[in-house]
Amino acid sequence: MSITSSSLRLAFRRSDAARDAGLTTPADIRRFDDIVYGADAEWEVLDVYRPRSADMEPLPVIVSVHGGGWVYGSKEVYQFYCMDLAQRGFAVVNFSYHLAPERKFPTQLEETSRVFHWVLSHAAEYGFDADAVFAVGDSAGANLLGLFCAMCADPVYAAAYAFSPPPGFVPRAVAFNCGLYRVGEDASPLSLSRLLLGDYMPNRGSREELDRIDLIAHVCGGFPPVFLMTANADFLREQAPPMAERLAAVGVACESRCYGDAENKLQHVFHCDIRNPSARLCSDEECAFFRRFL
Repeated sequence: MSITSSSLRLAFRRSDAARDAGLTTPADIRRFDDIVYGADAEWEVLDVYRPRSADMEPLPVIVSVHGGGWVYGSKEVYQFYCMDLAQRGFAVVNFSYHLAPERKFPTQLEETSRVFHWVLSHAAEYGFDADAVFAVGDSAGANLLGLFCAMCADPVYAAAYAFSPPPGFVPRAVAFNCGLYRVGEDASPLSLSRLLLGDYMPNRGSREELDRIDLIAHVCGGFPPVFLMTANADFLREQAPPMAERLAAVGVACESRCYGDAENKLQHVFHCDIRNPSARLCSDEECAFFRRFL
């Protein structure tokens, strides 16, 4: 593992622990924990969160694809954010996937696809409305979610992989939060994204690999509607405008937001801090966006 990935894991772990200190499972949330969705009972596991008031009636579903630069993160890190979404009237699926460098791309994309297969095949058991499946992804998770959507929308792109999304399936709508959409070949070799790609990609980010994970290039007309979010102090803020332009160019519905102002500097993935009023506003607006497609 590179020094960059090792340092990032340590820094993010400390930051996330401080952010969520004192949080507990809300009384109005019912949770189903540590469900195995694949072959690996350590990494291929997920939780389901539902509002207790809904009993087990079918609810629209949000699948959360966590970020962390491909080298950090788990469902445990995202549990409070995901339960907060569930309080807005959704069933929420929160899953872990293998991290780099222990596992290389496209393992993480295949596991993302596998979760959607699991959701559709277990809809009756967990009270999912299989006709109302949404998803959120942040940072590197937005890239993974976007590539999965590209596989659903474009058979040519999907054919590049040895696995497939559910037949005929496209999420109803998705939210990309502080996402990474493109890493150019001209990016500095010392930039954080390029350093992390060295651990993530089998060939350390070759030209072919950069093209394969260039989400902007793979957006097409069959892509689901997108809520595209960034923040005024997000270090990936400049990734959002070209993504919005591409979505508009191919006719995909998109609602763009940049949260924060001069008195309220909001950092990368601020939305995961459920005690932050701006985070609550963001989640409210994303869920309202999803409801437009029910």
